[in-house]
This record gives sequence, structure tokens and C-alpha cells, in this order.
Amino acid sequence: MLTNEQNQQLERLLDSVQKAVRYLGGEMNQRYKPEASFGFAFCFPDTYEVGMSHLGMKILYRILNDLDDVRCERVFMPAVDMADGLRREGIPLFSLETRSPLKDFPLIGFTLQYEMSFTCVLEMLSLGGVAALSKARKESDPIVLAGGPSAANPEPLTPFIDAFLLGDGEESVVEVTQLVKALREKGETRENILFALSQIEGVYVPRFYEAVYNEDGTIRSFGPIREGVPPVVRRRIYLDFENAPYPEKMIVPYTQIVHDRVALEVMRGCTRGCRFCQAGYIYRPVRERSPKRVMELAESLISSSGYEELSITSLSTGDYTGLAELVAGLNKRFQNRRVALSLPSLRVDGSLKETLEETGQVRKGGLTFAAEAGTQRLRDVINKGVTEDDLITAVSDAFSSGYAGIKIYFMTSLPTETYEDLDGIAALAALVRQTYFNLPKASRPGGLRINISTSTFVPKPFTPFQWCGQDAPQVIEEKQRYLREKLRMKGLAFRWNDWQQSRMEAAISRGDRRMGAVIYEAWKLGCRLDSWTEHFNYERWQEAFQKVGVDIAFYANRERSYDEILPWDFIDMGVTKDFLRKENEKAKAGVTTPDCRQGCRGCGLQRLEGVCT
Repeated sequence: MLTNEQNQQLERLLDSVQKAVRYLGGEMNQRYKPEASFGFAFCFPDTYEVGMSHLGMKILYRILNDLDDVRCERVFMPAVDMADGLRREGIPLFSLETRSPLKDFPLIGFTLQYEMSFTCVLEMLSLGGVAALSKARKESDPIVLAGGPSAANPEPLTPFIDAFLLGDGEESVVEVTQLVKALREKGETRENILFALSQIEGVYVPRFYEAVYNEDGTIRSFGPIREGVPPVVRRRIYLDFENAPYPEKMIVPYTQIVHDRVALEVMRGCTRGCRFCQAGYIYRPVRERSPKRVMELAESLISSSGYEELSITSLSTGDYTGLAELVAGLNKRFQNRRVALSLPSLRVDGSLKETLEETGQVRKGGLTFAAEAGTQRLRDVINKGVTEDDLITAVSDAFSSGYAGIKIYFMTSLPTETYEDLDGIAALAALVRQTYFNLPKASRPGGLRINISTSTFVPKPFTPFQWCGQDAPQVIEEKQRYLREKLRMKGLAFRWNDWQQSRMEAAISRGDRRMGAVIYEAWKLGCRLDSWTEHFNYERWQEAFQKVGVDIAFYANRERSYDEILPWDFIDMGVTKDFLRKENEKAKAGVTTPDCRQGCRGCGLQRLEGVCT
């Protein structure tokens, strides 16, 4: 724990920073186990408001704290004023539960949700008194783990992370924690502990592997350099989703967070096969909780937290088979308590009217629909599986159910995109607007708000588009200018993302081990909190690439051949590379692949016993 002097310095520092409540801890339902001898620091490389909104952290926090003699404590990336203050005052980054310095935990785990948070990993380690480079850590230093969706390609972070947990963490995090605890107590060396970790399914220890490169920068070979280390690391898949551990109490923050409500994960995985969507491939197969189990969790969570909003979450909530039954049941149970229901992830195909009417009985917020592309041709390329009629039916149902706020989400710079596809976005926006005015005036809600949002396509590992390059910066900028002109309509707002952040995300997400040197240099140049527009500095990242001698276009913009060794090829995510290649060819031909719930499409999961039935 912090010394008395450090605590006094901290109290003075908290008087001078914004939102000091971020750093206090002591919230309702937090777990406080100072008597537990083995500490696990669960680190979220973003601010408190973002991290406390993350459901995965809440699940693993409960699982780890349910273990005897293990205490899991939270550590978040401090805002810039606090980070600078900690350095200035010589106070190490600490956990919220016991104010223990990060360096005092034998095990540190980072959840990686977004590539642009990677410099925060280095900043948090440094602030906490832990060497950023794994090779610089001493025998007694913490073992540093990382997992989450952005660990699907772990290579850019290999200089900093001792071991990666790939796939679902419900079981693997327990196995890793218990193993490290037992071996630490026996006095085993760091090397032996890491080797033992490499024997756990789903755990990748980068120090035991080596990459060799060709003269053109591509990978010549990749494989183990120590006997007994698996050449292929298979991700963990937790199948018993109905009975999976889930917190029945969630920590209630003192301050408003990004998603300030109860979150209920009703389904994991997606069968739609959108070709740009990494989550749709790395979280297969689909697993559902029964409406009965979800209702039980909802009762516990609402009663123990006092929240007045409940979010039903999954990758594609509209595909949850028990959605209508669940929404009706939740509304009946909680309507008198004025608990509002929200569906944050809706597809535009299928009938939503009854569900929208149910969720809107308490109060109505906005609705977001993911159209992704402006023309049917491009929607077929990305295998979105929705039509213009689907979208208009969905927004018409929403308007007639009393929802005045509609957000429609698109991606730009998708593979094969043309300006006709951009014209299609504007045409769809105009049609949605006209759909509102086509309703009888007495039956349409007041205060129409149509928001069109676009993000720049980022090619991701383990998707059919993993071989595609991202559009060049000047092409992206021109497309954004073009859409701004096309979407000048009354009652409509248009928002687009920063292409510079998207370019960095593309480079990192498809990077190899050499990207680690770029991340390290960018951090030394002052990059941190790069997912925040006000802190992201593209010029510093460009300087980092130049200093290291790495070309950003090689990773972000280069189209890759099918015979090239990809940095993540040693990982078995379940879906085979051959299936992804075939899907990429179907994309080029504009051929769709039906939902695998309508019949097996041969993605590769069926080869794994008991996984895909």
C-alpha cells in the first residue's frame, strides 16, 4: 500500500485535478479483500469512465475475487493532469481498492479493447513502477498479462507483455492466476513460470517464439524457439454460457460513466458473417442465456445497484432468439420501478415494432441502426445481409413507436467502394427523413433528430478483409468532403471519424513485432490516451515511424497476398484461414453467405469437438 507520506501527497494532489472521484475507490459493491495474500491488478488502459463501462472487466473482477486468498483490484489509466501529478510527486500508480502500487502486485492483467489504447499500457506500467519492456523486468517483478479482442494479433505488444490470454477468459484467467500463485509460493524462476503458462491452452508467451523476415519486410518464418512450446496457440472458448459466472452485484460509481446502467450480456458471438467485423469471427460460436436466467440476473443487479436503466447487450441483440419474451418480461417486472430498457445493437432486418413498443413504455431514448453501406451492391460485398426496404421498415416502426431520435451508422472506404456507394448513403438518409414526414402528423413524434455517422474501414485480423489495404489518406479525406456536401439536409446531422486515428489503428492491428518499437518510441515522444481526439497526436506517431525506420503504409495500406505469412497465423481462432480466403473471394464477386444458423457454412469451428453443434 502507499506509505503515509505518499497518501498525504496524494490527498493534496487530488485537490488539484479534475474529477478526483475517479481515483478514490470505495464505491458501493466493490470487493475489499486486503487479507488475501495474492494480488491481481486488473488494468484498463483508458480512463475510469470508460473502464467502468466495460462488462468484461466486471465479469472477471467477480470471478477472481471469488477465489480464496486472491484479491482482484482495479487500476485505470489516469487522465493527463493526474498522470503528470503522479510523476511530479513521485507517487506510483495505485489500485482503487487498497491503494497498492502497481509494482507490488505479483500478477498484472490488461484488457485490450482498442489498438489506440496501447501506449496507455506502457504509461500505466511506467507510472506503476514496472519496467515497460518485459526483458528489463527482474525475477521479483510482476508477471504482465494481456487479453481481449485487440489481443487477437498480439505481436505489436510482444516487447511489453509477458503472456497473452487468447479467447474467453472465464476459465483461463483462473488457471493462470492459480498457477502463478502456486509457482511464486514455491520460489520458481520467472522463466519457469512463463514456460508453465505456455502449457495452458489459450496462453501465448512471446519470448518463446521468433519471427524471421524477408528483405521486402514480409515474414519468412515464425515459430517456437524452445522445445515443448506449442507451434499453434488455440483460443479458449467457454461453452456453458447459461451457467457462466456473471456478477449479481456491480460496482456503482460515484460519477457518471460512459454506459451508466446495468448491462446484461444475453448472447456471445454472431452468425451473420459481416466480412469487416472481427468480433463476428473471433467470438464464434453463438451462445445464449435463457430469458429465465437473464431475468434472474436483472432482478439481482437492479436491486443491488439502484440503476434506472438496463441494457440488453450482445454483438447483435436483434438476433437473440428469446428477445421478444425477454423484453416483455423485463418490462412487466420493472415498469413500476421506472427502469428503462435499451437495445444498443439493432439490425435493420426483421420485425422490431413490438420490441420497440415494449422498450419505449418507460421512456424513449435514441436508436442506432447499422446500415454499414449505402448501396445493395456494397452491402452484398460486406455480407451485411440487409436491404433498403429493411432499413425503411425499421425506421418507420421506430418513428411510429414514438422514437424521434434515429442514428444510422455507415462505414466508408470499404473494399470496392465507389462514389456511387457514397451517393447511396445520402439517398438513404434522404429516404429516412422522408419516411418520417410520410407518417400522419398526429402519429409521428415531435423533435425529429436524424444523425448519420460514418467511420473509416479498418482491415482487421481474422476477417475476410484481413488481406485488404486501407484507402490512402488523400482518398479518405476526399470521400469525407464529398459526403459532407451530399448530406447537407435540414433536420440531419453528419458526423465522421478522424481518418488519422483510423490509419494508426489499421497499422497497429495488422502489425508484426517491429510495430512494438514504433509504439515504444511514440510513448517516449509523449503519446498516451490516443483514443481521445484531444490527446491524439498524429505528428508524433509519424515521427515515431520515421525514427524506427518503419513505413506506416506497409502495414496500413498494403494489400497482402494469400501466400504471405501473416503475423497472427500461429493463432487458431477457430475459423480457418481457408474459409476467410473463400469469403474474401466471394466479396470480390459480390456473392453473399447466408447466416450459419440456417445451415453450416464450413467456417472451421465444426472441426473442434463439442464447440459447434
